[in-house]
Parts: sequence; C-alpha cells; structure tokens
Amino acid sequence: MEEITIEELKQLSSNAYVLVDIRDEEKVMKNPIDGSIVLCEKDAEEYAYDFDKKIIIVCDRGKLSIPCVLALRERGYEAYSLHGGYVSIVMDKMKENHSKEFAHKVERSIIKTYRKPIWSKFTKAVRDYELIQEGDRIAVCISGGKDSMLMAKCFQELHRYSDIHFDVRFVVMDPGYSSENRQIIEDNAKKLNIPIEIFETDIFENVFHIEKNPCYICARMRRGYLYNYAKNIGCNKIALGHHYDDVIETILMSMLYGAQIQTMMPKLHSNHFAGMEVIRPLYLIHEDDIKAWAKFNNLYFIQCACKFTDTCSSEACLTRPRSKRVEVKNLIREMKKTNPYVEQNIFKSVENVSLKTVIAYKDDQEKHHFLDDYDTKK
Repeated sequence: MEEITIEELKQLSSNAYVLVDIRDEEKVMKNPIDGSIVLCEKDAEEYAYDFDKKIIIVCDRGKLSIPCVLALRERGYEAYSLHGGYVSIVMDKMKENHSKEFAHKVERSIIKTYRKPIWSKFTKAVRDYELIQEGDRIAVCISGGKDSMLMAKCFQELHRYSDIHFDVRFVVMDPGYSSENRQIIEDNAKKLNIPIEIFETDIFENVFHIEKNPCYICARMRRGYLYNYAKNIGCNKIALGHHYDDVIETILMSMLYGAQIQTMMPKLHSNHFAGMEVIRPLYLIHEDDIKAWAKFNNLYFIQCACKFTDTCSSEACLTRPRSKRVEVKNLIREMKKTNPYVEQNIFKSVENVSLKTVIAYKDDQEKHHFLDDYDTKK
C-alpha cells in the first residue's frame, strides 16, 4: 500500500519517519508544515534519506505524491503518500479547540501577545489611510486563508471597541471549492466565532479551461462578484486581506515584469460599481507576523483552493513556470541578507516620488514628459 492516513501517522513516533513537503513553493511559504523537509518533487525522489525511517510524502491532496513514493520505493525506501495530503492535516486540526474559551484566547492574542506587530498596525492603517468612516457598512471578504481570517477577527475587535459606528458582514464567496476546503472554511469560522455568510458562484468552472492568464481572469471575476454581492446586501465597502508583503512584492513586480511603477493602494474606488470602495486594513502587517499568530494559536487554514491546483496532475501543471510572486519573494529575501531595511525602503519609495527626476508619468487624463516644459525652466 502506497498510502498512510493521518491517524496512522499520528500513531508513529516522530523519530520513526521523515515528513517531506513537495507542495508548490508559494503554498509552502504561506502555510508551512512544522517539522517537514521542503523539496520539489524531483529533489524529493533523489534525496538521500535515512533508510531506517519511513518517508512520508505530502502534496496538496495526496495525488501528486504517489509517483514520488513509487520512485523512492524503487530505491529501497519505505515510502508512503499521506492520504489526502495537506488537506488531511488541516481537516485533522479542525477537530480540536471548538470552545468559546478558544475563540476568546485567539482574540486576546491579537490584543495582547501580537499587539505591536498586528493590532497596532491594523488600527494605524485604518486611521492613517482613513479606511473606515462613520456609518460605513463593510463586507469583510473571507477566502479561508490565514490573512482574511485574521482580518475578520481584527474587525470584530474594532467593531466592539471603536468610537466610529460602522457595520460589518463577514462574507465568503464559494467559487467552486472542493467539499473538504469548504468544510475547512466553515469549521475555522465556527472555531473562531466568526458569523460568516456564504454565497456560491461557478467561477472555477468558467475559468478552468482558459489557457491564457486564468489566474488574472479568476481574480477579476471574484472581485466583481464580491462587489455585486456586497452592494446587494447594503454595503459600501469590501475589505480584502492583502498585507505588507503583498504591497512591496506588487511594487517590484510592476517594475520588473510590467515596466511601470505602481503599487497596491490601501483603498480604491470601484470603476464599475458606483459608490463602492475596496479597503485593505492589513496593509502594514507583515506576513511573518500573521504566520506567527496562526502558529501561536495552533490554527491551520486552506491554501490556494483553486480548481487547477486542487485537481491537476497533468504534465502541463507539473511543469508550469514558477509564480512571479515567488520569484520576487525570493529576490527580497536575498536582498535582506545584505540590507535588512530593503522591505521598508521599497514600501517608502512610492511615498517619496520626485516628479522632477522622473522621465514621464501618467495621470487619469494624459501622459506627462519631462521635455514638455523643460526649456521653460532654464
């Protein structure tokens, strides 16, 4: 038998096996598995393991790990695929801590333990960027990942104690999740005492067969559905869980891959839904601090639940190019080795633009070039 279940794995001594995570690099970064070795599939098949230990291979859902297991068995290792993959680990964690005391502990950790890196930065973004005004009705959009779940808990705390009067609705759009991922979202919401409301769409089905830029199209469709649903329930804003790392990565990606300088704004008026805005209250919070908060509370969330990554085992999927965002994450990590302030400097660069030293820039009306009035400034 090439598989081992999560229950069988829990019966083994931690010294009896090696856990090998072969998920996509971006997923590993967002949701690491404690105690695991992280390798790509090819390296996992060629790695020199201890022959005295069982080798447990973990992929997204227990499918892509099977060929790796077979290759390792040919080399003489006792190798197994974790049945259900990473999803089975999360599903197992869902069985723990369903009490009011647990939800209260999580809430206090935001205010106490992580007050400086999370709560203070959340309230600073809300204040400095004027994200919330009196009378706002905000649809807090929950994807099921760690970022949006933390955002929901922060909104609950802010709604409870803020002098500004505003309403919140905790909205989950199901674009076609698997039953397991849908269950994880619902269980986490229940565990964290977040009163979610779910509406369904068929976005994954509509973009599944699109070959060019399916992720971009999917993201645009998601945003449109969220705006429309929020407006129909009387909200004037949607809140998204983008964080500080997303901002600085977007700045670099726009330069390196888009040949332009632009950033992810803390708030933005919708071009297609009159009177609607998107706000990003995690704008100043670092992803590492969100990971630390989740680990401190023993919380596990879904990773990218896209139908492509959920079901694809074809050669095209296995050989797809590395995410541009992963490349930029790694670039920033390397630069931090010699300049610990590189993230801060990237973030500040779009606050300190000197138009006198820019060749050209665009506004909503036209493009401006430095030669337009160069001779008049002699």
